[in-house]
Formats: sequence, C-alpha cells, structure tokens
Amino acid sequence: MNPNSAPAVTASMCEIAARVLPVAPIGWTAPAGPPLIVTPEALARAAEGIAAAEVPGRPDAVIVAAFGDPGAEALAARLACPVLGIGAAAARAAARSGLPFAVATTTPGLEAQIDALMRRHADGAPYLGCRFAAGDPVALMRSEAALDAGLLAAIAEAQVAGAAQVVIGGGPLGAAAERLRDRSAVPLLNPVLCAAEEVAALFEVQHV
Repeated sequence: MNPNSAPAVTASMCEIAARVLPVAPIGWTAPAGPPLIVTPEALARAAEGIAAAEVPGRPDAVIVAAFGDPGAEALAARLACPVLGIGAAAARAAARSGLPFAVATTTPGLEAQIDALMRRHADGAPYLGCRFAAGDPVALMRSEAALDAGLLAAIAEAQVAGAAQVVIGGGPLGAAAERLRDRSAVPLLNPVLCAAEEVAALFEVQHV
C-alpha cells in the first residue's frame, strides 16, 4: 500500500518486493494526497487515509510502503493479517546486525518522526540519526542523477559520523537504493526489501 498518490512509484515498489516474495504483490495507491510525503501534516493525513482504506480482497499480509509507516498500526488493528510498515522493518533489519546505522533520505521536514520510528524499533541498536540529500525533495525525485548524487553525499556523511550501514529512508527511494548499492562505501538497507523479506519469512513459518 503506497500512501503517496503516485502509481508509478507503487509499481516500482511492487517490483522490488517481488524479488523476495513467493508471489507477486498487488499494489494499492492512495487515491488522493501528494505524490510525495514531505511534511508532518501530510504524514498525518496519509495515516488517516491508510487507517480507513478499503483493502481489496483478503490479503495474506499488507506492507505499508511509506517510510513513516503512516496508519500501519491502525490498519493492523482492523485486519486479520500481518501489517508491516517499511520503516519499522528497516529498523529491525538494521538492529539484527547490531552495527551502528543511520538513515539517508530527502525529507528534513520528517526528521523527528523518522528518528522516533527508528529508535522505537531498533531494539537498542546504535542509531546515529538522519542525513539528508541537499535540495527540494520533490525536485530531487524528478532527476535520477541529482537524487543519486544527493543520497551518496548523505551516505558519506553518515559514514563519517560512524554508521556501518545506512537505511535509504523512503519507499519512493527504493529504486535509488538498488542503484546505489555498488556505489556506497557501506551496506545499504532498502526498506521495501526489508519489509518484503519479513513477509516472506512469515510465509515460510506458516508453511513449515
């Protein structure tokens, strides 16, 4: 479920998640709202939309694919299946290694929300905060080269601060995370993949 109103981003995230899921996921895109969530107010509105969304069919699991996990807990209270937010999944993945980690992203307006989410789900693993690509978040999404350059600079800042791994903080940044894997000096965590891997593990347990 993409809380951003950008169908192309939904398709990209589904393609990434399909790499590790036993079946291809079905995408859902927010019918209204901004194509990119960049403010606390937009995050709160997205949470309301996800919490009240009509989920088609009877899914085996739901991935809420915006990094602030808007509405994920409220939706989980309504549905019988597991509901995972990609932000929490990324924090758990980072915590499993025990190595210091940071977030590289494009949305300084959401720093407080991201920090709170990471600390809540990192299980005590050392979290070193956010580093941000320079520039307007929406403009960066229009230029693959500018986005990649900005994220690489943020990753380098995180490494200097002591991060041994970096979460690329955003569902819409999932494709960038994959492009930058071989160009980053530290391992990168793609939150879309982190959530999909958790869902795949749940399926394995259910079918043992």
